[in-house]
Amino acid sequence: MQVYSRTNTSAKQLAEKLGTPFTTDLQEINKNADLVIISVSDDALEGIVQNIVAGDSLVIHTSGPVGMEILSKRFLNSGVIYPLQTFSKNREADFSEIPLCIEASSPENLSKLRSFAESLSAKVVEIGSDERQFLHLAAVFACNFSNYMYRVADEILRGSNLDFDLLRPLILETAMKVQEMKPVEAQTGPALRRDRKTMGKHIEMLKKYPEWQKIYEIMNKGILEMD
Repeated sequence: MQVYSRTNTSAKQLAEKLGTPFTTDLQEINKNADLVIISVSDDALEGIVQNIVAGDSLVIHTSGPVGMEILSKRFLNSGVIYPLQTFSKNREADFSEIPLCIEASSPENLSKLRSFAESLSAKVVEIGSDERQFLHLAAVFACNFSNYMYRVADEILRGSNLDFDLLRPLILETAMKVQEMKPVEAQTGPALRRDRKTMGKHIEMLKKYPEWQKIYEIMNKGILEMD
């Protein structure tokens, strides 16, 4: 029915895709909407919530680490849909394959939210705020930290005039293996083999990069201590 954004450019851009009117004024939010979706940065969420008057609309947010109580304290009908995926504006995501984690303030609202979520994805699961926060924490390790490791690897390669493309098949195979086996079963590398000679050489090679050296040592220690 309507798009809101803080900036005219962003509001107009999405509204044109959806064929809806838009606003940059929270006081103009349509109070007759069945569903109000707040999809903003976690830091901006509370400020948005405090300035919306939503009537009887079901108001939801899409955050992983923020509990539902930020909404339930203010709105009669509230909930969460947390899409467990990484998003970039220049890359399309297939929503039918994305797990949608839902929570709602009442069985009736949960039923409405489930129907809506199932129209988007084949993978809908009910998860409470506490569990969702741990899921988000795990996702940071699995996604954000992994991508930072790719960046470190890229910089190491560029320092030796090598192309990151050389690593892409390895990265893909690593990701594919954990689709079929547990991470502990997929683990390889010098630390797992207790190859201290190779690890020592790597640490020496990283002496110009003390932060990366520290990360290397912490990671290897974790692998060496695996059950």
